[in-house]
Amino acid sequence: MADETTGTEGAAPAAPAPPSEAPAPTETRTGGERPRGRGGDRGGRGGRGPRRDRDREHQSDHVENVIAINRVAKVVKGGRRFSFNALVAVGDGKTRVGIATGKANEVSEAVRKAVEAAKRSMVELPKTGSTIPHEVVGEHGAGRVLLKPAATGTGVIAGGPVRAVLECAGITDILTKSLGSSNAHNMVRATMNGLTRLVSARQVARERGVDVDQIAYKPRQEG
Repeated sequence: MADETTGTEGAAPAAPAPPSEAPAPTETRTGGERPRGRGGDRGGRGGRGPRRDRDREHQSDHVENVIAINRVAKVVKGGRRFSFNALVAVGDGKTRVGIATGKANEVSEAVRKAVEAAKRSMVELPKTGSTIPHEVVGEHGAGRVLLKPAATGTGVIAGGPVRAVLECAGITDILTKSLGSSNAHNMVRATMNGLTRLVSARQVARERGVDVDQIAYKPRQEG
């Protein structure tokens, strides 16, 4: 009997065979990973990430600056409806620039609308080297902005809204000063008013019917 008991007791330790069945948790984990695979499929199906990247690369030939985003509310019978208003400047970084506003229920959609409208309203600006050909004061409403040509290496001496427009236009050397309202919309539109009033020496010579050498004009930079 002692031998049988001993044999039984000796057999008991051999029972921990179940650990070999541990793959069950692995199967559970694998099953738990399936939703991730589906999510990944969704992400893959919505290869929207790569498409967005391609869109950004496609738009890389334009410089886009978001100047201001305002939240506006419309009071209706049920309460208030909020939407967003975006002011954007777009340019090619050379001589073309445009500004526009967009309004939508989401910030991204408002910016997209503004960018598309700004691209349609881009105008060509005259430049002398990396600065503007002459001094000018732009005005819009209560906003007044002084734009003054600068020597090479000066940089863009301007505030936020004005700087955003000048960077899109590809102007890298200029002196500016806000003389009126500090409202971003007024400043930006005053800046555009001044830029669109710029004229080059060749345009003046053509209008006068004379040679460029006959005009007493000394640029801060060589064209």
